Amino acid sequence: MILRRFTANFRRQDWSAVIVELVVVVLGVFIGLQASNWNENRQTAARSADFTQRLRADLRVEAWNYEYEIEYMNDVLANAKRAADALSGKAPLSDEALLIAGYRATQYLFNNRRRTTFDQLTSTGEIGLIRDPALRNLAMGDYITVAPVFTTIHDEGRNNPYRKAFRMA
Repeated sequence: MILRRFTANFRRQDWSAVIVELVVVVLGVFIGLQASNWNENRQTAARSADFTQRLRADLRVEAWNYEYEIEYMNDVLANAKRAADALSGKAPLSDEALLIAGYRATQYLFNNRRRTTFDQLTSTGEIGLIRDPALRNLAMGDYITVAPVFTTIHDEGRNNPYRKAFRMA
């Protein structure tokens, strides 16, 4: 319809109508592009908010897991010290208490990491959706630097020769 009017005005050489039609078309395209950009920005902001909320929740669970593991390992270490002190004669323990302390010294705890959101963001190259640089740096430090340390500790705890020997006996 617009094209027909434009062509008819052009043939009649009605330049004011031709200019009005061109302005309407250009303005319509501009408004359409702006609406598309606005919608895309709105969707990106919604995805950013969702990923930020999920990443914060994952990091809270990670922090709780780290605290729990540290407390657990401190208890294991305390039992190892009790067993060692009893065996060296520094502190008397009943046979039952020694057996329990020795067994507790062989335990280890492994919590599965909560890193799905971080892995999704990094594998798709969308880590920039996390607009808070402190949160982004915290996640990168936790999942890239700290988590491998805990994995190494767990592997060493699980494969500890003392643990294997005690449990075999």
